Amino acid sequence: MIWILVIVFIVGLVLRFPIAFALGLACLSYLIVKGVPLIIVPMKMYSGIDVFVLLSVPGFILAGNLMNRGGLTEKIIKFCNHLLGHIRGGLSLVNIGASMLFAGISGTAISDTASMGSIMIPAMKKEGYDTDFSCAVTAASSTIGPIIPPSVPMIIAATLSGLSVGKLFLAGALPGLLLGVGLLFTAYFISKRKKYPKHKRSSLRDVARSFVDTFWSLLMTFIILYGIVGGIFTPTEASIIAVVYAMIIGKFVYKKLNLKNTQVIILDSMKTSASLMVLVGFANLFGYILITEQIPQNISNEILGFSDNKYVVLLLINLLLIIVGTFMETIAALLILFPILLKVAVAVDVDPIHFAVIAVLNLIIGLTTPPVGVCLFVASSIGKISIGEVSKAGLPFLLVSFLVLILVTLFPWFSLALPNLFID
Repeated sequence: MIWILVIVFIVGLVLRFPIAFALGLACLSYLIVKGVPLIIVPMKMYSGIDVFVLLSVPGFILAGNLMNRGGLTEKIIKFCNHLLGHIRGGLSLVNIGASMLFAGISGTAISDTASMGSIMIPAMKKEGYDTDFSCAVTAASSTIGPIIPPSVPMIIAATLSGLSVGKLFLAGALPGLLLGVGLLFTAYFISKRKKYPKHKRSSLRDVARSFVDTFWSLLMTFIILYGIVGGIFTPTEASIIAVVYAMIIGKFVYKKLNLKNTQVIILDSMKTSASLMVLVGFANLFGYILITEQIPQNISNEILGFSDNKYVVLLLINLLLIIVGTFMETIAALLILFPILLKVAVAVDVDPIHFAVIAVLNLIIGLTTPPVGVCLFVASSIGKISIGEVSKAGLPFLLVSFLVLILVTLFPWFSLALPNLFID
C-alpha cells in the first residue's frame, strides 16, 4: 500500500507540481485507498504547524526580504568590493564574500542565488568573466546561507527534533565559515589561472566608510544571535525584533523602504511563509503515514543491519541525503527524512546537534549538484546559459563542498565547539 504514496509523489514531482501539493496529493491518495477517515488530514496538518518556534520562520523571511530590498545587498557587495576587489578575480571573491555576509540575513540558498545573482552575474560578465564561471560561483556561494546563522533549515531541524535553536545556529557557524573560505581559495586559483581582472586597491578610508554603511545591516545578525544564545529572547521574539529593526534601517538609514514597496514585500513574504507552512503540515501527515507503515523502523533496521559502525552509517546517510538534495528542496527533504535518519544516527552514538549540521550541509550541497540542483537552475536562468555548462564550471566548487562535508562529518568539533563554549 505504501507504493501508492511513493508513486503518486514521484508522478507529482515529474509533472512539476509544487512539492507541497505533490506530497499532499500522495498522502490523500494513500488515505483514500486505505480507507482512513479524511478527518485525519486537518488534524495532522494542524498538529504539524502548531509549534511555537515555527512562528519565527515568517518573521525571519520578512526580515530578510526587508533588508534585501531595503538596500542591504548593494551595501554588502560594495563593502566586499572595496575589501577584495584588488585581488585577482576580485569580483568572484566579492560574490562569495557577499554571500557569507548576506547569509546572516537571508537564511536560504535560493534567495541568495536570486538576489546576488541578479547583480553579480551581469557585473562579472561585463568585466570579462566567463558566464559559466560567474553562474557557478554564484550558485556555489549561495549554499553558505542555510549554514551560517540565522538559518531557516536549522529552525526546521530544531522543530523536528526538539533541539535548541540557539545551539543549532552556533553549530552552523564554523562549518559555514569553513565552506566560505574553501570556496574563496578555489575561486582565487581559478581566476589566477584564467587571468581574470582585478580592480585598483581601495584606500583604507573607502573601506572604512563602506564598512560603516554595511555595519547597520550586519548588526542585525549580532542582535539575533546574542539575544537567542544569551537567553534574552526566544527565536520567535528574535524574528519580530529583526523585522522591526529591518524596517527602521531600511526606512531611515538606507532610505529604500516606503509604504508602497513595503506592502509588496509583506505580501511576498506572506506567500513564501504560507507555502512553507502548507509544506510543513503535509510533511507531518506524510510522517504519520510512514510511522503507521513502520517505514522509519524498517529503514533504521536496514541501515543498522548493514553496519553498526558510526562512520559507515554516516557515509550511507551522506550518500542518501546528497541524492535526495539534488532532486528536492532543502526544507521538504528535512521534513520528510530528518526525523527518520536522526534516530539512526543517535543509535550509533552521533550527537544530534552534529547530525543536524551534517544533514543541512548535505542537502544544501545537493542544491548545486547536477543534474537538477535548484540553485544551478536559478543561476543558469540569470546567466542565460545551459545548466550543463554551469554544472561543469561548478565541479571544482562542488569538490570543495564535499571536502568540507567530509571534515564536518569526521570531526564533530567543527559543529560542537561553539555550542559547547557558549551554551551549557
